[in-house]
This record gives sequence, C-alpha cells and structure tokens, in this order.
Amino acid sequence: MKKGIKIKPPEGELYRVAREVVSTLKNKGHSAFCVGGCARDMVMEKAPREYDITTSATPEQVTEIFSHTVPIGASFGVILVLIDEHKFEVATFRKDESYSDGRHPDKVTYSNDVEEDVLRRDFTINGMLYEPLEEELIDYTGGMDDIRAGVVRAIGEPYLRFSEDKLRMMRAVRFCSRYGFEIEEHTYEAILELAPKITQVSQERIRDELVKIISQQNPGAGLKLLSESGLLKHILPEIEEMHGVEQPPEFHPEGDVFIHTCLVLDKLYENTGGTVSPELALGALLHDVGKPPTFSVSDRIRFNAHDRVGADMSRSISKRLKLSNKQADTIYELIREHLKFKDVFKMRKSTLKRFIGMAEFDLHLELHLADCQASHGSKEAYDFIMHKLQELGEEEIKPEPLIGGQQLIDMGYKPGPLFSEILNAVEEAQLEGEIKNTQEALELVASKYPHPELT
Repeated sequence: MKKGIKIKPPEGELYRVAREVVSTLKNKGHSAFCVGGCARDMVMEKAPREYDITTSATPEQVTEIFSHTVPIGASFGVILVLIDEHKFEVATFRKDESYSDGRHPDKVTYSNDVEEDVLRRDFTINGMLYEPLEEELIDYTGGMDDIRAGVVRAIGEPYLRFSEDKLRMMRAVRFCSRYGFEIEEHTYEAILELAPKITQVSQERIRDELVKIISQQNPGAGLKLLSESGLLKHILPEIEEMHGVEQPPEFHPEGDVFIHTCLVLDKLYENTGGTVSPELALGALLHDVGKPPTFSVSDRIRFNAHDRVGADMSRSISKRLKLSNKQADTIYELIREHLKFKDVFKMRKSTLKRFIGMAEFDLHLELHLADCQASHGSKEAYDFIMHKLQELGEEEIKPEPLIGGQQLIDMGYKPGPLFSEILNAVEEAQLEGEIKNTQEALELVASKYPHPELT
C-alpha cells in the first residue's frame, strides 16, 4: 500500500464542490474520499470530469446530511448528491456477496473499512482514493504503479472479478484502448476464458460499453481488442465476420473489411475532435456490415448492393442492442446512403439538393470523409459537396414550397395519389431552378396536369 502521496488537485469549481462534499461528511464524523476515475485522472494529470465519493456514512445518513439527494442505487448504497448544478455519486463502503446474475451483487453488506471497499472494485487503476483535505492519494492496490507501467490489472483474482460482473471484461478493453495500455497477462487470460459469459449481461449495458469503446480515443484498437479477446463474436458476430474479407486493392489498399472499419472509426475520432455521437459511431461500425454476405469475384472483387443489405442488417442489430427507433433510423440511413457520394458529380440539381438536404446530413458527410481517408484517400466528392453547401446555402437547398395541398384543393384537385405526384413535380422544377415563384408553379400544374373538370 502507498499512502500519503501528495497530488496537486485540479483547479475549478467542480473540484471545489467535491471537496466540500467530502468535508461535510467528515465534519459529521464519517470517513470520506474521492474514488475511482477522478483519482486515476489526477495521477495521469488529467482534469476529472466527475467525482465519485465513497464514505462510511450509510445512504440514510447521506440523505440526512445533504438537502438535495436522489436515491439512484440505494439498495447498493449509492445516493446522488446535488449541489447547485453539480452531481456527485456518494456510495457507502461495502463488501459484496455472490453475483448470481453476473452483473449485480445478490447482497450488499456495508462496511466501515475503506480498504475492504476498494478491494471489491474492478481494476487497480480505478481503486485509488484521493483525500482532498490533505491533498493525498491512497493506493492499496498498486494502481499508481500500473498507470506508470501502462497496465490494466484486475484487483485480486481476475477470474473472480469477472465472474462477479461480466461487463468488467468490456471495461478492461475500454480502459486499455483509451489509454494505450496493455491488459495484464492473468487478467487477459481470465477474459479469454470467460468471454462467452458476456451474453449474461443485458444488451443495454453491452450497448453502452460498446459505444464508449468505439467513440473514445483509439476506437480502432478497442475494436481489435474486442475481437482478439473473444468478446466481439459474442456481442456482434456480424462484425467478427469482416475478418479476412478481401477488398479490391485499387480502392482499398489498407486491407480487409475489418481493418478498414477500424481505420474509419479512428479517422472519425480524429476528424471530430473526439465528439462522435453514438449514432455516428455505430453507423461507422456497421457501414460495411453488408460486405461479407455480398462478397463476390467477377472482373474484380465486388460487394453488390452491400449498402442495402447492410442497412437491412442494421435493423436487427439495432433491435438487439435496444436502440431507440430514431437511433435505428439514423444508422439505417447512414448505411443505406453511404455509397451515393460517388454519384454526386453526375446528379441533377434537384437530386443533389435532396441528397445534401437530408436530415442529419452532417453525419453522412463525416462518415463519408472518414470512409475515404481509411481507403483510397480521395476527398474529391467531399470537397465537391462542401463547395456546393457554401455555394447554394440553406435557402436554396431546402426552399419553402411554392404551393401546397390547399391550393390544389382550391384548384379543384382531390387529395390522392395525383396530389403527391403534382407536389413532387413542382418541387422538382423548383429545385432544378425551372420555376421561382407561386405563379410559375401554378402555371406548371395547369399545363402538365389537365384540370379535373376536363378529364
């Protein structure tokens, strides 16, 4: 154990309020420390984005001490403390019993021993404590040494840690790829053995951890490690099947479909400065999921209709991962439309405007750029689109309709299939620049569609 290691605290309001929470608990006669990720971040000289606090105070005592609390996990000793706009998870020291569901302890016993609380946690790098009043780090498990060595190591017996909570296997991958660390040998061996058990975890939990892996630093390395550790084939076998699926080297000199997908995820992270939405990350992960089932060789390697096949496959994957309908729709469209960029140079004005006027087109553009950078490297279509977006502007890309349904009714047309045909024709002419005002739109309708009384 290393105790009393002086660590300079970060500056800022969040740390000041976290220190205040610890101080308040101590003034009431309880032990209290900042714990986990915030201590890890301070050792790594990063500013924590949140502070979790562990204390000897019971949930009932925490609720009595602080005026604004929410019992987010009271059965596990966790209370959310609200101070101004800041939120802190305050957890009671505890020791856990068996984990029959592979995720949550069957029984929680509160403890007065902070070391006992630390030893039930997942990894040494997350098992450190920080005492903000003394500005000291307390390290019972060797987390500081493992950070310096670049190692993710389970606390205690790895097989036991992962048997308790199977999601910890994916968390090991996330921390390893995020920081560029390696998984300690025995910890990795336990993951290899227990990987099939990951299916015991709820799809929601798997989804959330997966999204974190593919949208954080080094997402490509994270995906590779998920595969190497044996987890990916149980989470997303469709992605595992990308291994060894060759691509035409003239378009994809980087390698097979799996390698390409890893590179796309890396480029997305770089291009967006690390602000990759879950929908974009999953869209990138799945954008070529249709290639393995459509692989063929004729004049060259081809993946005919892999955009449509992949989009359809994404529906079942989104359902499996418990995504919302809106998220599933966005991912579907990202996959379904990702090949259209190659046709932008020969599109009619109206087709191009409709394409770049799609909902969430910024996501499509980001995926296309990363897709190009991870393969042939040509940005010709991307640059063409960026020029068109500046040249046309929002008003010309998505102009206000020149006429609507009521005007057609006033002209004597009845709602029905012809209605939609007429409005689409008017919109087409408007986007092509053939008509510019309502009068011209009405004249187009009159000339192209005989008046109902005359038909």
